[in-house]
Amino acid sequence: MEAAVSLPSHIAIKDWADDDKPREKLMNNGAASLSDAELLAIILNNGHKQKSAVELARDILRNAAFNLSELGKQSVLQLKKNRGVGDAKAVAIVATMELSRRRQNSYSLKKETIRHGSDAALYFKPLLGDHTRETFHVLYLNNASKVLKSSCISSGGITNTFADPRVIFREALELGATRIILCHNHPSGSLTPSNADISITKKIKEAGLLFDITVLDHIIVSEAGYCSMVEEGFII
Repeated sequence: MEAAVSLPSHIAIKDWADDDKPREKLMNNGAASLSDAELLAIILNNGHKQKSAVELARDILRNAAFNLSELGKQSVLQLKKNRGVGDAKAVAIVATMELSRRRQNSYSLKKETIRHGSDAALYFKPLLGDHTRETFHVLYLNNASKVLKSSCISSGGITNTFADPRVIFREALELGATRIILCHNHPSGSLTPSNADISITKKIKEAGLLFDITVLDHIIVSEAGYCSMVEEGFII
């Protein structure tokens, strides 16, 4: 749990000493010197009549169990349940959390070459691991396993989504992809493929044979980690 900011409750941030103001503290000492609440306060920009931006930020973090991963799951509507958080503040938080996901995801984009399930997991887990609904993605690769494109094929409910092989292979043919890696998330946290997961993977693999497109793996991700269906022997 993050340590409390020991400042008077009803003093506006503009009246704090410069060393305590989040923006000035960041400029003088760097972002790493700020607490989560102080960083979030900068995103919020201001608080409300009863609370400063830092105090409001602490309320928001408290409602997310002081867990940034949990905060990243919250929607605009959920964030607005915090007193003093309207559309602008909620949207700013959601946008910041999404940028954080994309920053984590940039490692594999720079790497460009995906050869193993672990490589694909590094790509997908930051992007999908904390999503609250299942989404199905495909990573399109050329014959040298270089990334051509990543696409979200479908977005479903809390417990399932649907992957249409026709959509997958139409895009693969347009891109000239010869290899693909499938991935979807399990919001439940389970990393065990369902019978439906195994069935659709086999169906997509068989369809790929008609187009000389190889399905290298199907990755399942959650906050708990990842499962490579090839590495775990669910598919060959």
